Amino acid sequence: RMKFDVGLILSWIPAALAGLEITIAVWLAGGLCALALGFGVAAARRFGGALVDRALTLYVALIRDTPFLIQLFLLYYGGPFVGLELEPYQAGLIGLTVYGSAYFAEIIRAGFEAVPVGHQEAAICAGLTRAQMVRRILLPEMALLVLPPVVNMQILLLKETAVLSIVTVPELTMTLTSLGSEHFAFAEALSLLAGLYWVLVEVTGALGRFAERRLARLSFAA
Repeated sequence: RMKFDVGLILSWIPAALAGLEITIAVWLAGGLCALALGFGVAAARRFGGALVDRALTLYVALIRDTPFLIQLFLLYYGGPFVGLELEPYQAGLIGLTVYGSAYFAEIIRAGFEAVPVGHQEAAICAGLTRAQMVRRILLPEMALLVLPPVVNMQILLLKETAVLSIVTVPELTMTLTSLGSEHFAFAEALSLLAGLYWVLVEVTGALGRFAERRLARLSFAA
């Protein structure tokens, strides 16, 4: 009968923290880039005309309809066939950015559409230009509406970083599964892995709830 070795888990903490640092760095960079690209896609679909909207709708559909693992494989292993040779970190960052951007684009697009038309018309009637209306009415109200789903999507991207181990990014999952294989201690490795992801997700969720309360106060104060 196998024994669960807590001492082995404790000895892995330094290596796990090194992998955790890489996970957080790739996730933050990829998540922020995905959010920025998704906002650009949503804004272009709303203000760029029918042709731009159709093209970007196709982009969003292609990304959302295929698994992240397949996209990452095509980017990293298929890229050299078209002259695109990427390091593991580069492939991971680009993969997270592109994958997340499609979902963020839909979240932000829905946020734009959820802002009452009457608020926008009232702003224009009050003498605000279109640019002022977008900056002072549309964007703040949209941000408050989309913050919870944006945080949820960032949490999903955090968990998707585990897939980056497939392209040899030495993040948390690759580090701990390698240690588990080396010591034939898969229960210990996966337990520590699950625990660290749980902590990351809980911290992210708490920060998101704090940001939502702060944004709500600022909106009501304005």
